[in-house]
Amino acid sequence: MSSVDIVIAGGGVAGLTAAAAFGAAGYTVVLADPAPAVAAQNDQRTTAFLQPARALLEQAGVWPLIAGDAADLRVMRIVDAAKQPAVSADFVSDEISDQPFGWNFPNALLRAKLLERIAALPQVQIRFATRYESHLAQDADVRVQLSDGIVRARLLIGADGRASNVREQAGIKARASSFAQKAVVFSVTHSQPHDNVSIEVHRSGGPFTLVPLPDRDGKPCSSVVWMENGARAEDLMALDDAAFIAAAQDRSADVLGQMALASKRQLWPIIAQRAAHITAPRVALMAEAAHVMPPIGAQGLNMSLADLAALLDLATPAGLGGGTMLRAYARRREADIALRMAGVAALNHASIAALPGIGALRARGLRAIHGPKVIRQALMRLGLGVR
Repeated sequence: MSSVDIVIAGGGVAGLTAAAAFGAAGYTVVLADPAPAVAAQNDQRTTAFLQPARALLEQAGVWPLIAGDAADLRVMRIVDAAKQPAVSADFVSDEISDQPFGWNFPNALLRAKLLERIAALPQVQIRFATRYESHLAQDADVRVQLSDGIVRARLLIGADGRASNVREQAGIKARASSFAQKAVVFSVTHSQPHDNVSIEVHRSGGPFTLVPLPDRDGKPCSSVVWMENGARAEDLMALDDAAFIAAAQDRSADVLGQMALASKRQLWPIIAQRAAHITAPRVALMAEAAHVMPPIGAQGLNMSLADLAALLDLATPAGLGGGTMLRAYARRREADIALRMAGVAALNHASIAALPGIGALRARGLRAIHGPKVIRQALMRLGLGVR
């Protein structure tokens, strides 16, 4: 039986970042993931890291590896295109900081760079094609049964996704709700520069979000998350490329000019789910094992990194995985998770709605937040997770 400080179940972006961060902090780590090492290479999604995430990535030694591939997010623009003329509101990072709101990266790139960083940390071991099966928590440690043997640790981190086996084995319930939506994810080039502006276009069915990427083949490029009701999203996936990009062009309200498809399309279900608790004896849940929400406002992974930042801040060599650490983690994160999930759900319901007057209501809201600078600044800080 081998012994380490931490076992992490789950090798997605959140789990890999946790392994790099704890390894860089001097802890010994085993990360187990049931997928083979190449499983995520075809991921077409991108991830926007907001400002608070940068310090964590620097601490983990990851930021220097990815900074050169960053697309800055300096403006967040919300467009209500339910009626013409469209109404928009801009949130400008210069109003609160000398840095961008965040930086956007392709998930496949992130994964490759995280693996590169972890390879330079001898105290971190990744076991791909290895399942977490169960665990037994004791006073001083937790014995984790993996498909290739038992590992004794002081803390087990469940970062194994929305269907978390760690959460289930710990006896923690999760409440899920469906928005009857799916997200079509793809990348486009476009005739107008994005100028580092992330744009959410609202009409009905869900937001159509364009997030800046570095230029591709000399053309401006953005990633797109197009949220629609499930049946409509399935219909979009069935279209040929020409018909699909024509539909996307119409839905974009031409905010970036003429678009051309620059990647394959992928379909992802949209749900909201929250664990009743995020801790159990010697166990901490983070990322989608703890919370799942629609991809609005770049909250998803950034909340996951806030989980990680809290765990890192509370961890000490003497108290790792103990009751004091885990109780403090629950106090720090559970209320914030509930607040942000409620806010994102409300925004999504407003975007879905096609009821009479809802467009006018959204427009009034946009005008209200576009006016007083103090309100805009408060909303921007809340979105970034800045207190």
